[in-house]
Amino acid sequence: MTDEHNVLYNTIVDAVYKDNGGLFFVYGYGGTGKMFVWKTLAAAIRSRGDIVINVALSGIAALLLTGGRTTHSRFAIPINVLEDSFCSIKKNSDLAALLNKAKLIIWDEALEAFD
Repeated sequence: MTDEHNVLYNTIVDAVYKDNGGLFFVYGYGGTGKMFVWKTLAAAIRSRGDIVINVALSGIAALLLTGGRTTHSRFAIPINVLEDSFCSIKKNSDLAALLNKAKLIIWDEALEAFD
């Protein structure tokens, strides 16, 4: 890993295991090692028996992440989003329980979702 990757990795792992929470946006051109960092983070956290949810905006990117799903699929986001659209996650559902247990959610291509 590069020095930059190490800082990113350590910052996120510290936030996860100190239960600080956090929202981290990582931007980089293709080939800068983002996917390597995601996979390393997921493997490290899962090795401790914790849950990591991997999602991506596109199906292609989701396939590159271990256990990855599209954001629409994982978070029950409607395909055609309107002003009054919402995610249909029921309070006591299996999906709600999974999201509550997850230590980390890695959302690749997150910024593209807000363009």
